[in-house]
Amino acid sequence: MPENLSEYKQRIVTDFNSRSNYDNQWRDRFANRLVEIANLESGQKVLDIATGTGIVAIASAKIVGNEGKVIGVDISSGMLKQAQSKIDAEGLPNVELIETDADNLSFPDNSFDAILCSSAIVYLTDIPAALRSWYRFLKPEGIVAFSCFAETSMTISVLYRAKLQAYGVIVPNPNEILGTPEKCLEMLQKAGFKDIEIQTEQFGFYLSEAQRAWQGNSNSACGYQVFQLAQEEIAQLKAEYLTELEALATDKGIWNDALAFFVVAHK
Repeated sequence: MPENLSEYKQRIVTDFNSRSNYDNQWRDRFANRLVEIANLESGQKVLDIATGTGIVAIASAKIVGNEGKVIGVDISSGMLKQAQSKIDAEGLPNVELIETDADNLSFPDNSFDAILCSSAIVYLTDIPAALRSWYRFLKPEGIVAFSCFAETSMTISVLYRAKLQAYGVIVPNPNEILGTPEKCLEMLQKAGFKDIEIQTEQFGFYLSEAQRAWQGNSNSACGYQVFQLAQEEIAQLKAEYLTELEALATDKGIWNDALAFFVVAHK
């Protein structure tokens, strides 16, 4: 674990280190969509921010080939261990993994043809500063490509935050900073990027079990604040949350809206 982490970052590490079953069909589809719109080419050098289990890094490495290179960075040793296992199984010699805090990256200017970040940009504590750094890291005409969610996305989390607020606990919405195409556009322009394209796509899905929504939210870095409450209050809040979620269920399950933005910008 990187040294001198804030409580927030320590929560992120704990959360993602505990995820032994992170990969699934939805995450594969979501991450690979980003690689698709990035339009990578053979021989390119790619930086994958918050690489996790390496879904984007591995897909990118297969495109850039042995003449190219992919560097994947992540703050979670548990995620990187899973990524390295997959990379070894694929026999990919052109992927390097680095355990580090993505808020504090240091690479030479003009190092990469492309910088990718699948769904994790909202975990950064200073997104404008990160985008300025990415701009410097890119070669002339290089691209940044990231995905994020609309500020109204993730129905199960919207309800969770509302329930906590009713109990006096404020949990920031991580999707709010980049939660509209206009916000994405403005932030990228301020960082110096041009030729910005934003695609909006729905990646919503049905959740079959309300209990999983509680576990996912309360264990996350954007929801652990519930444990500030007394045990009796937590139990009551949880019961109310599950009841309200189950009331939303149809014969397909509980709909979890996931309106997403796929963003590509050029240096």
